[in-house]
Amino acid sequence: MSTNIPGFLSKCVLLVLLCLVSGSSQNYHEYCIVGAGPGGLQLGYFLQTSNRDYVIFERNNVSGSFFTKYPRHDMVISLNKRNTGRSNKEYNLRHDWNSLISHDESLQVRHYSKVMFPHREVLVKYLDDYQRKLGINVQYNVDVHNIRKHSDTGLFSMEDQRGNAYSCKNLIMATGMQKANVPKFPGYELAVGYEDVSVDPEDFEGKSVLILGRGNSAFEVAERIYGVTNNIFMLGRSRIRLSWSTHYVGDLRAVNNGLLDTYQLKALDAIIEAPAEEVNLLKQPDGKIRLELRDKLTGFQSDNFIHKGVFDTVVRCTGWTFDKSPFHNSTIPEMGRGRKKKYPNTDSTYESTNIPGLFFAGTNAHSVDFRKSAGGFIHGFRYTARTLYHYLEHRNHGVEWPSIKAPITELLDRILKRINEASGIYQMFQVLGDVILLKNGGKEFEYLEEYPIKSLHKLTEVTGKTADRLLVVVLEYGANFSGPAADVFRTDRALGDPATAHLSNLLHPALYLYEKLPSEEDMATIPKHLTLPRPASLFYLIDDAFITWDAPYSHIFELRRFLEKCMDTDMRKYFASSCFTLAMTHQTVPLMCQEKYMQGQGLVGTEALLNRVRGMLL
Repeated sequence: MSTNIPGFLSKCVLLVLLCLVSGSSQNYHEYCIVGAGPGGLQLGYFLQTSNRDYVIFERNNVSGSFFTKYPRHDMVISLNKRNTGRSNKEYNLRHDWNSLISHDESLQVRHYSKVMFPHREVLVKYLDDYQRKLGINVQYNVDVHNIRKHSDTGLFSMEDQRGNAYSCKNLIMATGMQKANVPKFPGYELAVGYEDVSVDPEDFEGKSVLILGRGNSAFEVAERIYGVTNNIFMLGRSRIRLSWSTHYVGDLRAVNNGLLDTYQLKALDAIIEAPAEEVNLLKQPDGKIRLELRDKLTGFQSDNFIHKGVFDTVVRCTGWTFDKSPFHNSTIPEMGRGRKKKYPNTDSTYESTNIPGLFFAGTNAHSVDFRKSAGGFIHGFRYTARTLYHYLEHRNHGVEWPSIKAPITELLDRILKRINEASGIYQMFQVLGDVILLKNGGKEFEYLEEYPIKSLHKLTEVTGKTADRLLVVVLEYGANFSGPAADVFRTDRALGDPATAHLSNLLHPALYLYEKLPSEEDMATIPKHLTLPRPASLFYLIDDAFITWDAPYSHIFELRRFLEKCMDTDMRKYFASSCFTLAMTHQTVPLMCQEKYMQGQGLVGTEALLNRVRGMLL
């Protein structure tokens, strides 16, 4: 009897591989999430609401372990604004930067702390309660590594520190940015990292301190010690970017920028710019550390600096980067380029650009909106996690993107409600937007919330919806208003005339009307001054200092007139008595009268109304 030995062996090898990949049945999950920080817990919550097969692996024994140590000086810089004058939960989330989304009203950070910038341990307690009260499936003390994707099965496999094997169809990395970014230059080892710096100001009493970096961690350290030091010298690669100037919350926040005062008011502290390749740290015989800044062309150091660059302590505060070490060499995700190089590179639905089925949540997904919106922070990525969840629901389970369908006469109210209350499009401005599909010749609409607008050309693929004509609602800043050198306090920063709405500077709504879906080419050639490809019609609402768009004329009337132009119909609201009068005196009545009054949804007849009819008929 002849046997096909090669074929038989290949089948055996495949069988063994499947056993190794899948492990026992209890170690396979449809979704594996790595990291039980806020990003991982938020996505886990959404998956749990749909009863999906998921697990979250956390290498430590507590959720949100990052906050057990960081920020080093305890105070988080995310707003905990407890009072807004409103009871609307969705609106209040615009000003609550720490809470995750859930159905449990008790799981809001406002119930855990009364201060604007809470202590980091508040978040540890909150995230622990979030996981426990909602029953989110987290396996603690599981440190996975050797993550690889198998081309033959399409599955991901990984092991933990005890040799247990796991596998999954979809892998989501939500590990945060916990690996210190350590630039290499001569003498870099002489600096103590932010991750190890002393938090006792007494250790810096009467000392000269060099701080490498100029982000929030650098200024956090300076803020806590500048009252006891001889002087602080801060060195960074580029100019300082102030968050209230750039409108990016990851730039320097005012709560930490006291050193700017002491620098500009000549109080011995200094701030300069120099790239890492010009830096050289030397340890002197007396134990002090000398900083040399050499011109990269001449190699010489200015004599104006030689006797001033001597320090007792050097602190490195150069940020964080994504940790690729858990991945096998065959499955290393591609990283971003340029200023995004510390983040994994993803498309607009947060999938790796080189490893299909590998997704990112939380801070790890920030490459999509780095230095633009809030996707690197809880108040932003709680919404990008929901966007990812909706995409996975459609991609893997055929569930269409959630939507609301209604007659076109309700569209104005729907848009006004969203732009005045919704938190997702507010925090993730110019990244997430609402998509309105115009149906039945413009008589009906279907409303999709928090769609990743850079995937507009892939609407059907991402949502399962088809579209001909559509409107996209986004919030955006003026094209020339934000930037490190922008004067955001100029007297004309807020406009009042609706005719100048296209010149609005502050955050304001923009509506893009398309007669058909933009193409991939359109998305690749977006004009610099626009958020989306050039539309058939573009409308701006005038900005408002209080970020509310409810003025009867400047906002509501102007928006209604734009919608009427798009739909070519009267979208005003009418009382039943007005509809009755119009029906008796005109051949056609406005759309609202057609949909409501003429369908028997008007006022119940009364003697006064009957007398009015009799008078009209005489």
